[in-house]
Amino acid sequence: MRTILKGKSKDITIGIDRPFVMIGEKINPTGNKKLAAALTEGNYEFAVNLAKRQISWGADVLDVNVGVPGLDEVAAVSKLVELLTAAVDIPLCIDSNSPQVLAAGLKAAPGKPLVNSVSAEEKSLNAILPVVKERGAAVIGLTISEGGIPKTAEERVALAEKIIERAAQKGIPIEDIIIDPLVLTVGSDSKAALVTLQTIELLRREFGVNINLGASNVSFGLPDRHTANQTFLAMSIAAGATCSITDPIKLGQTIRAADLLLGKDDYAMRYIKYFRAAEKLKEEEEEEAVK
Repeated sequence: MRTILKGKSKDITIGIDRPFVMIGEKINPTGNKKLAAALTEGNYEFAVNLAKRQISWGADVLDVNVGVPGLDEVAAVSKLVELLTAAVDIPLCIDSNSPQVLAAGLKAAPGKPLVNSVSAEEKSLNAILPVVKERGAAVIGLTISEGGIPKTAEERVALAEKIIERAAQKGIPIEDIIIDPLVLTVGSDSKAALVTLQTIELLRREFGVNINLGASNVSFGLPDRHTANQTFLAMSIAAGATCSITDPIKLGQTIRAADLLLGKDDYAMRYIKYFRAAEKLKEEEEEEAVK
């Protein structure tokens, strides 16, 4: 099964038989005080530069979130998406829990964007799916409901089925639904990563849908988070995950290596090309930092 996203002039295909898709996570003010301040001040160029840097490091899609307390998010997302559309050609992922913000961002976005996200909660399904259908977008479905994130893989798959069925009732095809099985930190539950991996395998077997992953949650509260994150991401790709909202600067080479080892990179051409480009970017950024 393939999910096709479209930007201003570039299409991205997500599928188990395709290279893993990186959705750049950096345009999100949560935990980023500089970006939050820039958005509050109306300095959208800061976010545009973040977009360009992520693309340089291999991002295939850009997540766009303007969730700053007190900010007019409807106006902000419209303005930012317009500026991003002028500056970059790859697809955008509009990230908000608000249907009004999503609608504004989707209206400004070119091509066929992605929505992040809808959950299995009735309130979310009723509010978000009509917006997705009206725009003809794709959507990430989170395996969480009113009762929280289930403890077992089977329960999470049941929530994924609910999202898929409700989307079908709205006329949203299954190929436009990407399921996120969610992961909790192994610092508080040693089985957390294993349950997510089991969920990925079940989702592949039951529905064949594309699967998104936010890998960084797995290491929360632990030392050397990067090692845990990259290991979990590689294991998830092997299990069947096909895209991730992640940091391409930190995890791009891990993703390219996983594609190579899973036979998705003939003669290691993409791996070598990415390595060389990354080395050049490191040198350029180090030189720029010295100035």
